[in-house]
Amino acid sequence: MQLARTFRLAAFAALLGAAVSTGALAQTLTIGVRAGPESIDPHFTATGTHAEALKHVFDTLTWSGDKLQIEPRLALSWKTIEPTVWEFKLRPGVKFHDGSDFTAEDVKFSIERIPVVAGPNPTTIYVRRVKEVKIVDPLTVHIVTDGPAPNLPNDFIRLFIVSHKAAAGLNKDNANEAFNSGKAAIGTGPYKFVSWTPKDQMVLERFDGYWGPKEPWAKVVRKELPNDAARVAQLKAGQVDIIVRAPASDVPTLKRDSKLAVTTVESVYLFNMELDMRDKSPQVSAKDGSPLPKNPLQDVKVREAIDLAIDRPALAEIAMEGLGSPANQLVTPTIAGFNKSLPALKPDIAKAKKLMEEAGYPNGFKITFSFTNDRLPGDRQVGTSIAQMLARIGVEVNANAQPGAVFFPARLRGDFSMSMSGWGTLTGEANYTLSSLVHSNDPAKKLGAFNVQNYANPQVDKLIEDAAVEMEEAKRNQMLADVAAIVAKDRPRLPITAVGSAWAMQKDKVTISPRVDEDTLAMDIKPAKK
Repeated sequence: MQLARTFRLAAFAALLGAAVSTGALAQTLTIGVRAGPESIDPHFTATGTHAEALKHVFDTLTWSGDKLQIEPRLALSWKTIEPTVWEFKLRPGVKFHDGSDFTAEDVKFSIERIPVVAGPNPTTIYVRRVKEVKIVDPLTVHIVTDGPAPNLPNDFIRLFIVSHKAAAGLNKDNANEAFNSGKAAIGTGPYKFVSWTPKDQMVLERFDGYWGPKEPWAKVVRKELPNDAARVAQLKAGQVDIIVRAPASDVPTLKRDSKLAVTTVESVYLFNMELDMRDKSPQVSAKDGSPLPKNPLQDVKVREAIDLAIDRPALAEIAMEGLGSPANQLVTPTIAGFNKSLPALKPDIAKAKKLMEEAGYPNGFKITFSFTNDRLPGDRQVGTSIAQMLARIGVEVNANAQPGAVFFPARLRGDFSMSMSGWGTLTGEANYTLSSLVHSNDPAKKLGAFNVQNYANPQVDKLIEDAAVEMEEAKRNQMLADVAAIVAKDRPRLPITAVGSAWAMQKDKVTISPRVDEDTLAMDIKPAKK
């Protein structure tokens, strides 16, 4: 069976709409963001805020629309020509910021460099199915995969294309320096890289040679303001035009301000906890600090007790102040492969205490719970609240809130016994999440890259692997739903809450078309109509 997906330029142009008027083409847009990139090399990390920033400079082969629909970008069309070969037709006439032509050679180079330069939260997950890239002609590539790969175009929404000339010869040791200086930061995106000061701001300039519609902003400044109060204060003072992730507690006040406007959306991100199942876990002990005979998190009864101690509706309503909703699996309901039969998760303290007693921990134990404090709205509040909830079943928790830049490398090193972070199913299908988080960690198969807690279930692995090569959508989705049911029983990870997000902006300056992946792109922000 052949799966063909072909999108044409005319349809894409219709989606983009008419170009903005000439009168609006001389403005500066200043965005107050919670976090920025970790490098200017787009292949360095898969962190969402990193990709969000660099989408301005570097185009991807395919594009994720505001509802995660797959659209053309540097690839005009794609189709399978053999069970393990995808053909991508590339957009003609595209120029890099240095004036050179975009060709198939840049696609091949970009795919092949990712495993060489990827750092924390590796971007290899987006090209893991690729076995070989063949250049057919300057505007055609054949992607040979390691088996049928029905979702390859979805994976390529994060395949950033860099110039093979500008980035030639760079490796893991020198790539960041070359990109951060601007020397290698040559993309085909709507904005050119000007400068980046880590933890401060990123400055961009409109690229007038861009292949798409002309952007209204001559200059874009992305100011990093991790402190929620500081972002709100700068918005009210007129120092920024729009802020991301407006804190839920401030939304009612911001809505009442006649100079401001607020837009909200329920995103595809959700908080999830991971429970370390290794024989020796580094941050769990008896309450007096002495070692335990074994890691209590290896016992499914303990994991279930922790699950039952968590009051998700309270977290959504109180800790997230209404900008969230309870979650019962690792993907949100709009994602293909969501299991509709799984029940809502409700707290049951009495049952949780009984399970702890049956597992041999009637008085609980001590554990460090690590979570981000600058990644997604409410992460600190949700993490702190969970720590308090677990005390009700005798688990003494050291709440360890950390910046994402510290948290993620430590997590991948295996430093944590219990942690929580946000994850979004950006490709629109559950395999992206399940193959990364709950498939056993198998570097040879390029699966389970973010499963550092030693969870392994052969049935789960087989279903995920079978779904990855199943070309019939209904069968594929059922396999993924079956994985969700098994994970709900095994509890290696606990879904907590889906994340809502709010943008606040100067009403007379800008409007925004919000995205469910929460990306805040200058391309989606337009001048307010006068």
